Amino acid sequence: MRDNAASRKQAVEDLVKEGLLKDPHIIRAMEKVPREEFLPPEAKSYAYIDTPIPIGYGQTTSALHMTALFCEYARMRLGQKVLEVGGGCGYMSCVYAEIVAPSEEKRTSWGHVWSAEIVEELAEFGRQNIERLGYADRVTMLTADASEGIPLDENVDAIIVTSAAPEIPSELTAQLKEGGVLLIPIGGARFYQELIRVKKTSDGRLVNENLGGVAFVPMRGKRGWRS
Repeated sequence: MRDNAASRKQAVEDLVKEGLLKDPHIIRAMEKVPREEFLPPEAKSYAYIDTPIPIGYGQTTSALHMTALFCEYARMRLGQKVLEVGGGCGYMSCVYAEIVAPSEEKRTSWGHVWSAEIVEELAEFGRQNIERLGYADRVTMLTADASEGIPLDENVDAIIVTSAAPEIPSELTAQLKEGGVLLIPIGGARFYQELIRVKKTSDGRLVNENLGGVAFVPMRGKRGWRS
């Protein structure tokens, strides 16, 4: 059996060949963060299969290609502030952190990731993973319903929603900086939706772009399909 490092490198190379991964900073982040370390024991052997993986409580962590696309579509870069709605096991949060706050860069240049998870047990699982793997200074995991955003002292550059909502919550777009991007699956609760990118222009207008079909679990919380 191949070791995890080799499997991780091959999985990333495959995404590059498919044209899904292009930015060298995102490639580096996905090569660095060990997905297997964020999964339940029974799922670790599937870490580098490009598929959503169950993490308990009816939730999944997104497929590798979706993690890559979220980073590419959001155009993440050093120093940005990111809000993730649906943090799950913490894996994607740490990939984002390795882009906006790379371990090799000075802390003064770092951005930050806030990750909110509505399922208390999953939030605790994600928090433990983040702390154990040394990301707690770059990722804040919250137990919260973030479907209407979370209280922060400043707006953020990117908001990534990892579950499907019936509509775009205005509370989330309000939390974007000018030039910021919201990525959110919109559509039915039965695992087929459209991924929508919302950009906030320099004059505060919102421009929506349909990035194509996706399949996500339904959003919970005030703006979701179920509480």
